[in-house]
Amino acid sequence: MVKTSRRDGFRLTSAAVALTVLSGCAGMTGSVREDQSDTDLTPPPPYYLRAHLDDPFSSIEAATRRLSQLPRADIIEAPERDEDLWEQVIGRFEFAQCTDFPEAEAWANWFGERPEYMARVMDRAKPWLYDINRELQRRDMPGELALLPVVESAYDPFAYSHGQASGTWQFVSATARSHGIEINDYYDGRRDVYVATRAALDYLQQLNNRFGGDWDLALAAYNGGQGRVGRAIARNERANRPTDWRSLRLPRETKAYIPKLHGLACLFQSADEHDIEIPIWPNQPLVERVELNGPTDVVVFSSLLGLEITELMALNPGLNRHITSPAGPHHLIVPIGLADKAAALVSNLESAELVEYRRIEVQPGDTLSGLAVRYDTSVEALIRHNGLSGDMIRLGQSLEIPTRISPNQPSEYADRYQELALLQSRLVPAKRFQHEVRPGESLWVIARRYGVELNDLQRWNQLGSESLIRPGQRLTVVLEPRQAQQSSANVPSLYTVKTGDSLWAIARRHRIPLDDLMEHNDLNQGSVLRPGQKLTLRPTAGSSD
Repeated sequence: MVKTSRRDGFRLTSAAVALTVLSGCAGMTGSVREDQSDTDLTPPPPYYLRAHLDDPFSSIEAATRRLSQLPRADIIEAPERDEDLWEQVIGRFEFAQCTDFPEAEAWANWFGERPEYMARVMDRAKPWLYDINRELQRRDMPGELALLPVVESAYDPFAYSHGQASGTWQFVSATARSHGIEINDYYDGRRDVYVATRAALDYLQQLNNRFGGDWDLALAAYNGGQGRVGRAIARNERANRPTDWRSLRLPRETKAYIPKLHGLACLFQSADEHDIEIPIWPNQPLVERVELNGPTDVVVFSSLLGLEITELMALNPGLNRHITSPAGPHHLIVPIGLADKAAALVSNLESAELVEYRRIEVQPGDTLSGLAVRYDTSVEALIRHNGLSGDMIRLGQSLEIPTRISPNQPSEYADRYQELALLQSRLVPAKRFQHEVRPGESLWVIARRYGVELNDLQRWNQLGSESLIRPGQRLTVVLEPRQAQQSSANVPSLYTVKTGDSLWAIARRHRIPLDDLMEHNDLNQGSVLRPGQKLTLRPTAGSSD
């Protein structure tokens, strides 16, 4: 258990090493965890290790800290229990193995030697830990699972892997949808920590039941896929071999995944041995979920609530637009101290006052997908709002289209719209979707409809200038926010290296190929970055994809 005095953060120790990451560790491109060996006792830093983050990440993290450090008296009148939150979480640990497990010990040491990194992770976790712990208690699940988002994403809701997993709990879209997470043009529930937490715990319970209550096998399946783990077990059974996770033939990343969580749990259980202090947090909620009446302009709502745009995005990272999805869900996460005010706003403001609907008539060549792109909405929203039975529409048909805030609203919101759009363009991954080719369409027509370049459309789909397309064929279309495209313009700039930076992290952050970054700065895989060092950033024409 946690002993000695503790405070609201991780203590910096003389044994802590500087977070200047060698470029040898930073060279992990592609799926980062594949490069980790299950026998490596000095594991490399995870891809999301960043000591300093350029805007907009830094502004979101600053907003999270600000929201988490509100005076306790302003949040709730009295604590629910005497014990602190982390003590309660640690007290529910069940399966962590901390002896005769050198890989776990190595990870405990690795995290313990990086108090600055762990302090940032704790800052991100603080708004959500109370709810996660409450859900674990309600389901009678082990406390170690509250640390799983540290392994998955460093508690970063905007984390996006090369395998296209997203959010704090790192769901791929197919698994997310199969567990009830809504993903549409307006909203990605994988990044909604409240929603994704429930889906992740549902999934983990399902995996634990499937593999006979063995949490290590459940974790292996969460990382590597339940089908793969099931096949590995069946293969060992046929060969009369043991079926514990160590004995299975699994990917190296999965073999490294389990020790990492065990190591974190051991670190928290034996904080004194690692010379760190676990933060003391009151066992009280910091945020609350507020249900909305329908599609709501979050810029107006947050302004009336007194919530900054960065705070809005910090608590509601699932938002893709300035309006909650017309197809749902309709909720916002707000600081607990503003929950009553938010509820009063909901009761006093009809959604129609915040979102305007425009009536149009279907013109020749119109399709629901084209209208959705043109009016910044989704096909699902158009079908639902207009009571359509499918995606077919007819010439002259009348449709209502949800559009942005009514123009009679005060112009004071203009800067807030711009701020939100800029944040979302930098934080939210590019939107990729499939377009089904209709009779009579050509690549030129499709490119014009979506406002993309013809050569880009050909490149995304590996088509040549003479390639033919056919009705029913599905083409990939990428729509990136305008600001994101502008940010990757081919204009050289200088970047000052910060503590904890690595070549790989800098290349990823600025959408520059790692090889190009090294070439332009006369560096190689063995180069060591120094804080204050200047690097030339010269994005390539294709670096934004």
